[in-house]
Amino acid sequence: MKGFRFSKFVPEKDEDKNTFEQLLDIFLQLVTMTGGDAAEALSWLTDLDKRYNMTKPGYGIGDFIEDLKSKGYLDEKQGNGGFKITGKAEQTIRKSALEEIFGKLKRGKGGQHKTNHTGPGEERGTDRRPFAFGDNLDQIALTDSLRNAQVNHGFSGDFLLTEDDLEVVESEASTQTSTVLMIDISHSMILYGEDRITPAKKVAMALAELVKTRYPKDTLDVIVFGNDAWQIEIKDLPYLQVGPYHTNTVAGLELAMDLLRRRKNPNKQIFMITDGKPTCLKVGIKYYKNSFGIDSKILKETLKLAAQCRKMKIPVTTFMIASDPYLKEFVKEFTTVNNGNAYYSNLQGLGHLIFEDYRRNRTKRF
Repeated sequence: MKGFRFSKFVPEKDEDKNTFEQLLDIFLQLVTMTGGDAAEALSWLTDLDKRYNMTKPGYGIGDFIEDLKSKGYLDEKQGNGGFKITGKAEQTIRKSALEEIFGKLKRGKGGQHKTNHTGPGEERGTDRRPFAFGDNLDQIALTDSLRNAQVNHGFSGDFLLTEDDLEVVESEASTQTSTVLMIDISHSMILYGEDRITPAKKVAMALAELVKTRYPKDTLDVIVFGNDAWQIEIKDLPYLQVGPYHTNTVAGLELAMDLLRRRKNPNKQIFMITDGKPTCLKVGIKYYKNSFGIDSKILKETLKLAAQCRKMKIPVTTFMIASDPYLKEFVKEFTTVNNGNAYYSNLQGLGHLIFEDYRRNRTKRF
């Protein structure tokens, strides 16, 4: 008699592979912190290895660099002998950010979000109702229908199942959402020895990877705002750096609204990550700036745009990574005018808040 005998499988340990993966995680974190500067990240990694002995005698940083190039994470710049990360490395950084911030998520049906409205859709709900002409056969709740047949017709004799016994699972309507993520890159994002831009970049990369993999029919646009505002590509997020800028929230909101006007999705929203008040306004070709307190001129223009967003049914969710009392007053007034949401978060809780708000907004129509 032929058969199979199974024994415990113990895979051979690949010390070089384990070391490479550990160093890769650290290297990608350092690349994010250095604004995509691979050479600086490798320099930091070498210093860390010298201090903490992360490599082994048979596998050093030089071997790691060669593996980065052979595995497609690193390219040598032509002419100057420097390095740059590849598209594969950029995607790996986004995936790492997604796992770090949101955890390992199970992939759902692409592009589908639950709403509070039941009807024809692709997501099965929990509600039951009697079968009606036109319902798909795959909607029939088999267990419930068989139970109804037994209750209605008894157990004796031949089994009888009629149309009146059938129940179907109500499906949930699906929707698509267009989101604009605004990231503050003013100088205050690195003031007082606190790096606020790196967590903001990680959240943006994680959200981008979430939308691309789990909700591919959604749209996500990323813009940055300092003295001005401009759109960036998702692949450019690791290279994002803070500049010597003030905070022109008005410019950011104007650009976000322009982008959302082009989207045909009925559900639109703006997420704004900032650590301060608006301090800059462009008047003609000149910049009007005031960093001392809440400037009434700048505040008026900011609130005007908040009201316009509300009129366009675009809620603005503000994630304030600072907790000064006068900042809370500004955010409170802005949120009231827009009828949006506001959160005051430390850097560690920022990703979780954005993820939960993104999912929560999927369950309602704006």
